[in-house]
Amino acid sequence: MKNILLALITFAPAITLFAQHSDTIKTGQLNEIEITSIKTENEKPVTIGKLPIKPIDLPQSVAYIDKEVLEQQQVLRMSDALKNFNGVYLMGTTGGYQEEIAGRGFSFNSSNTFKNGVRFNNSAMPEMSALERVEVMKGSTAILYGNVAAGGVINLVTKKPTFTTGGQVSLQTGSYDYYEPMIDVYSTIGKNVAYRINSCYEKSRSFRDVVNAERFYVNPSITAKLGKKTELLIEGDYLSDNRTADFGVGAINYELIDIPRSRFIGVNWSYMKTQQKSLSANINHQLNKNWAIRSVTSFQQFNNDLFSNVRPNSSNQFIKTDGKWIRGLQRTQVNEEYSITQLDLTGKFKTGIIKHNLLFGSDADQYYTNTFAYNGINKYDSINVFDPTLYAPRKDMPDLTVRTTTFAPTKRTGVYIQDLLEITRYVKLLAGVRFSYLETASSVYTHSTKVQTKTQQFDHAFSPRFGLVIQPIPTVSIFTSYSNSFTPNTGVDINGKNLDPSIIDQYEAGIKSDLFKGLLSANLTAYQIVNSNLAQTSLENGNTNSNIKELAGEVTSKGLEVDITAKPIKGLSIIAGYSFNEAKYTESNTYIIGSLLRYNPNHTANASVSYSFTQNNILNGVNVGISGLYFGERFAGRSTRVTVNNDTYKLIELPAYFQLDANIGYVKNNISIRFKVSNIFDELSYNVHDDNSVNPIAPRQFMTTIAFKF
Repeated sequence: MKNILLALITFAPAITLFAQHSDTIKTGQLNEIEITSIKTENEKPVTIGKLPIKPIDLPQSVAYIDKEVLEQQQVLRMSDALKNFNGVYLMGTTGGYQEEIAGRGFSFNSSNTFKNGVRFNNSAMPEMSALERVEVMKGSTAILYGNVAAGGVINLVTKKPTFTTGGQVSLQTGSYDYYEPMIDVYSTIGKNVAYRINSCYEKSRSFRDVVNAERFYVNPSITAKLGKKTELLIEGDYLSDNRTADFGVGAINYELIDIPRSRFIGVNWSYMKTQQKSLSANINHQLNKNWAIRSVTSFQQFNNDLFSNVRPNSSNQFIKTDGKWIRGLQRTQVNEEYSITQLDLTGKFKTGIIKHNLLFGSDADQYYTNTFAYNGINKYDSINVFDPTLYAPRKDMPDLTVRTTTFAPTKRTGVYIQDLLEITRYVKLLAGVRFSYLETASSVYTHSTKVQTKTQQFDHAFSPRFGLVIQPIPTVSIFTSYSNSFTPNTGVDINGKNLDPSIIDQYEAGIKSDLFKGLLSANLTAYQIVNSNLAQTSLENGNTNSNIKELAGEVTSKGLEVDITAKPIKGLSIIAGYSFNEAKYTESNTYIIGSLLRYNPNHTANASVSYSFTQNNILNGVNVGISGLYFGERFAGRSTRVTVNNDTYKLIELPAYFQLDANIGYVKNNISIRFKVSNIFDELSYNVHDDNSVNPIAPRQFMTTIAFKF
């Protein structure tokens, strides 16, 4: 893989120079001169950044893919889109109903995933067919969004009204009886109102026996021009997702089991039912050519119901060496309401010779979460994972009673200011700070004893950010930056007091460049992230209560990332990248110092090449593409504890794999047809959470999309 990257870097300039001079080779006369303006990925601001700052001016790594890539690659899930990014990757697929994402060694929770700049619950897989683009901002974004986890954020941008009339109907079909009809309609109402409706329905089986899914999605939006300087955008979002809960093939004594990847070992009637709704309003008002006000208000509901077998190897029911597993049952229900109000003032001005690009804003959001945990059944029936015929599985769905009801409200407020100062044409300074206040509470009602337990915690933190950008020429920038973020901690210290939040320091440096008149962009980034006050179980006075903790640990993540995008000749597009990351415990009272954090590969690499035929010949309208992903070795299981004699915890080593996908499409007038084959070499690896959700990656699959534009 290293050789592939070196080849890309070595030969891209030669290809580009040939492309530059090939247009001058004519055979007699010059009939037409075509002048094309090229805007590179380093010049297009991402909306998640809140300011219209070109990435080449930011002391931070930024990447995105647009609608063209999403369509050509027939992106179905978030994991498909992430094949075009490095340093951000799929960490696990717990239960088969969600995709857990991580970046630079840290897990991205719901605080790190956004849709149109607003947090959304990532416990359900988002619908990708309605997206205009996918944005990734790596590193710290705490100044913009508060207590986000280290590593970065992802933002999904949906398609918007365009004050034109048209649309598209399409049908996507694929392996294992997958089909998804889709519709996208947009038009205007008078001169000042435009609307758009995206909708789809999906039904499918799986390469996993018994597993199936059904989902419906609709995304209506409307834009109204409220005068010459004010625009209102209202968006709705609704997803219903019902699928079989599938915790994979299991593990025995922290070792992967050699059974067919299609074998389902859960109860046949298990399910995960999810509904997700949101309504948001965005108002943009241009005060004058330099100053603008933007407000966002959003309300969301998230409801899910999980009823299934207990995960293998949990609740002390381990899969035995002979393959016998006593299955238990579990059920939980979650009802969550989330709301946010955000107000930003942006402006450009000068003080003397210094140019300013200012962001001043505030936000307030809150969660109200009710969780119902049911009394499970520890021994429902028995199966054998090696020989399913040894036992007769039960088929009934018992009634379970509620064990506990937990109400957990969370309230956050923040005020932030950030300024990009252009001191000279060659030197730019980014500086800012955010103050965040966080209030969390929990009320647990135990139904059997009728006892209610309440806790409450208050946290606050300042999150500064500093960055320096040196631009010896407009198309090259050298940058360095420092920022920090914070993570609230649960539990109490040895004296019964709430723990302070953990402060995470992040350092980043790199080079961004646009070469050969924008035909090649090459970026190099190095970083270090340190959580020097990680909360761990306190060892004072022989304590074994995991709720009593101390800030005694340290985690350090170091890495290097290379991003390359190129369009060396007309019709040819290249996206490539490489990431090295090492995230490990550098101080710990619990785990082996120097041991790696789970789920994070040291090496990942990606490359996709797409070519569209645009000449007036028989191949005009044809697009071909190939994309590859290398995903390095990583560990799951459970980290060994130095505090436990003869600890039974072990790590599970997961093999590296290389996945190759290919696609071909043809567009003629208003009709397009695309074919895709994924995992061409039928590679086998696993996404594993602890040792209890061991989900194989999908085998070779085929997909076809037929679309008609009107």
